[in-house]
Amino acid sequence: MGQLAAAFPFAGVLLSFAILPGVAPRLWHRWMAAVIGGWVALGFMLRMVSGGLMDAAQTLWQVSLAEFLPFITLLLALYALGGGISIKGGPWGRPSGNLLLLIIGTVLASIMGTIGATLLLIHPLLAANGYRAEKRHLILAFIILVGNCGGALSPLGDPPLLAGFLRGVPFFWPAVHLWQPLLVLAVPVLLLCLGADLYFARRDAVPRPQKLRIGGGVNIFLLAVLILAIPLAGIWHPGMVIILSAKIPGEHLALVVLELGCIALSEAMTPRAIRSHNRFAWGAMREIVMLFFAIFATITPVFQLLQTAALDPNPLSWFWASGIASAILDAAPTYLIFFEAAGGHAASLSAAPAHLLTAIAAGSVFFGPVTYLGNAPNLMVREIAARRAVKMPGFFAFAGLMSLILTPVYVLMSFLFF
Repeated sequence: MGQLAAAFPFAGVLLSFAILPGVAPRLWHRWMAAVIGGWVALGFMLRMVSGGLMDAAQTLWQVSLAEFLPFITLLLALYALGGGISIKGGPWGRPSGNLLLLIIGTVLASIMGTIGATLLLIHPLLAANGYRAEKRHLILAFIILVGNCGGALSPLGDPPLLAGFLRGVPFFWPAVHLWQPLLVLAVPVLLLCLGADLYFARRDAVPRPQKLRIGGGVNIFLLAVLILAIPLAGIWHPGMVIILSAKIPGEHLALVVLELGCIALSEAMTPRAIRSHNRFAWGAMREIVMLFFAIFATITPVFQLLQTAALDPNPLSWFWASGIASAILDAAPTYLIFFEAAGGHAASLSAAPAHLLTAIAAGSVFFGPVTYLGNAPNLMVREIAARRAVKMPGFFAFAGLMSLILTPVYVLMSFLFF
């Protein structure tokens, strides 16, 4: 009973983010920090009751330094760099051009993260198709491919895979084990979107093509630096660094410094016109930062509870269980929970044939587009589309439509891979 009570704040964090934005949006935006801070404070107090003040403070500091900081600085760096690259003109706006943009976005999602790729490409997609009477099918496909599933091939792509990398899963493990499931999902979604786009395009006049212009070279360079540096953290291990009694791997601390440097350079050297063109604002990351801090601060008791659980070892069960949880709760905490439930040992879980970890990773990543809560870019795209007067489906209509599109793909994945 004590362990269940200690896990209550973590459940409160997830339920708050899942329910309050839809039920009471004004109240949520005004009091979000207080609500989340309350859950973190409750978790701290429960830890203090069981282990004392020093134990609670040390645990929170250790989690903040060694787990939350490396995780969030990479997301912020990818967000800053993606928001500093502009794309104007190009072949988008016609069915073939829209298909090309979705393919490019699917590839870029694993290189610069789903958040960065979303911020970079959603504005060109919407601007090029602004003349179209119906374009929601493009936005739905964009959410599936660019905002979620395209990030499946690297820890840079999706927060759950980044969490696994920081726990010792090899950098190139996702590319080796998830490229086939990604193809099984991406190809039918692209073909379905192309068919719908060809149908709707018959109603509209064909726009004149515009010359493609790409800006923000400094951010492209900094992004290349990050892409080259991050895999090195998987093979370079200089040892632990102790900061106020908390330990952090030296390679993770070095990456944090590099990522903060990239953010500073991006902010200093990116022209304001590019930021304005991309409608870039740090406020969009406020909710994401608070969500992940609260998750990392309250999830430890859940890990301890899972260590005593006896779970079905069948990968198919883990694929569907992690997938459904990801759609409802958010992909990153889902991956962490199931990763720990599977033993939490990166070396053994990632060793061939790695069926269990593949099931967990695939479920966490590929079910993300089923609801607006599955991954941060989902809500970001909905908000940006609404600002451009695109009427997006409500929460349950969106979930129903995505389930209708993706469930047959998940069933096929089950037969082929699990």
